Amino acid sequence: MLYYLFDYLDKQFDLIGAGVFRYISFRAGMAAVLSLIITIFFGKALINFLRRQQVGEDIRDLGLQGQLEKKGTPTMGGIIIIMAILIPTILLAKLDNVYVILLIISTIWLGLIGFLDDYIKVFKKDKKGLAGRFKIIGQVGLGLIVGITLSFNDSVVVREVSVKPAELASLETLSLQEQENRLEYKDVPSTKTTLPFVKNNELDYGKLLPFISTDYTWVVYTLVVIIIITAVSNGANITDGIDGLAAGTSGIIALTLAIFAYLSGRIDFSSYLNIMYIPNLSELVIFCTALVGACLGFLWYNAYPAQVFMGDTGSLTLGGVIAVIALAVRKELLIPILCGIFLVENLSVIIQVTYFKYTKKKYGEGRRIFLMSPLHHHYQKLQIHEAKIVTRFWIVGILLAILTLATLKLR
Repeated sequence: MLYYLFDYLDKQFDLIGAGVFRYISFRAGMAAVLSLIITIFFGKALINFLRRQQVGEDIRDLGLQGQLEKKGTPTMGGIIIIMAILIPTILLAKLDNVYVILLIISTIWLGLIGFLDDYIKVFKKDKKGLAGRFKIIGQVGLGLIVGITLSFNDSVVVREVSVKPAELASLETLSLQEQENRLEYKDVPSTKTTLPFVKNNELDYGKLLPFISTDYTWVVYTLVVIIIITAVSNGANITDGIDGLAAGTSGIIALTLAIFAYLSGRIDFSSYLNIMYIPNLSELVIFCTALVGACLGFLWYNAYPAQVFMGDTGSLTLGGVIAVIALAVRKELLIPILCGIFLVENLSVIIQVTYFKYTKKKYGEGRRIFLMSPLHHHYQKLQIHEAKIVTRFWIVGILLAILTLATLKLR
């Protein structure tokens, strides 16, 4: 909204400073700051409101250190995360951009699923919350929307441009529109994605199943999208088990994806790095930085000892939008690395449950590999303080983010 206002003021009245809103970097920085301010200043009001409504977490005694002290801590704090993402995005991004629209829809969609789950747990006193099948149906529904949009929308293309290295320096000082005006290009609808650590690092989903007509490539792609959104969303949900873990990890991932979106959305950087140039993608940086600001701001109240929990309202939303961003920037095959924390948390539960059932059937009693799953509870059982566990997980997350960025050159 503000973009259109200042663009109008700049064109009609030549207002001093109005033109700065054309720059992605300026609006992205503003989005991060605004998101941070919203979360910190309105977060306290939300916490007090949740306390008055007695929206407290009902803690199940698992024998973990400091666990029972958290009983009654307000939950559903994910509401403030969603607000801190949407408000800066609506104010500062171009609202006719297909990627921005898709992320706004994804945020609201998953936020509603998570809110319904938390509402049933808190107000209906049903610890199971929303039935798992309904969560899956919601995630599959979003996957269909995202998959079909990225497959058929006319604005979702890869731009093939031939640029000589000598021309790159002259392009750096130009706006995206000016760059495009000076170059010859061809927009190609494509389901290609990035294949990490490979020299010609592009994979077309249409070639995964050569016996299927290219007319049905979108079906294969949409199935992949559904799996990715469901897996990452649930991974973030499982990771949200101790103070600050999910928010901090998500912030690191979002910042990395913002860098990818910025690089892929500029002809000069994408040509230099030999990666796909995806027009209109740079606008997604504003959403990503708003997401980073929301995660950092939420940590103000969620870091140990937590004054509020995000609940499924926040965790399902964070995981889901991270998956959609990765799909939009065509880096979904990097998710096992970038979202490695989510992956190992998910795997620890799967391995634990599978092994327990196998040994119970074979030996008559179930055995465990971990002291407790998800993995962060295993370390709590080892009497490691949760603040130290979270910090170490963040460090691993940063290392994984660096490795993910390194794939731009490691081929």
